Amino acid sequence: MRVGADCIRQIVLLLRNFSCLDESEIKRVDIHSGIDSTLLILQHRLQNNSKHSEIAIIQKYGQLPLVNCYASALNQAFMNIINNAIDALESSDTNRQATIIIQTELRESKKVLIRISDNGIGMSKSLQNKIFNPFFTTKLVGSGTGLGLLTSYSIIVEKHGGLLSCISAPGQGTEFIIEIPV
Repeated sequence: MRVGADCIRQIVLLLRNFSCLDESEIKRVDIHSGIDSTLLILQHRLQNNSKHSEIAIIQKYGQLPLVNCYASALNQAFMNIINNAIDALESSDTNRQATIIIQTELRESKKVLIRISDNGIGMSKSLQNKIFNPFFTTKLVGSGTGLGLLTSYSIIVEKHGGLLSCISAPGQGTEFIIEIPV
């Protein structure tokens, strides 16, 4: 019972950290904690199931200072991008291990760089040019709203003064690069 109670306590703390319900203003936060909370929430989608085998997560975290940001909004951007990576991996028909790599580093320019990449199906240059457009989706009708990446772009670029870019090629996977000021 004690182990179960400790597990529930940990989940509640991570969910509280993810949603930051008591914080609607800019605050200094640990970016890694936000990413970890997002991964915990998405854990059920990463596990082996009828749609796909287990998705491996590789975390290559650098040393980061606390970052002034809207924590809840930034966590939502992480959620949208990682969800899309999982969707891409679920629709990939390769025999290789489905993998998402999350890397962080501090740039000399006092900016935090977060890279979220997958080894999924990738996309063409023409699709990349449309991914931040409202209501654009590569998913089947009824499977996506086409607002996740637009929302992420708004949060990262407009709300935090950062950059959000995408590198992809068909069959080569996709990488989203987030850059936000400390």
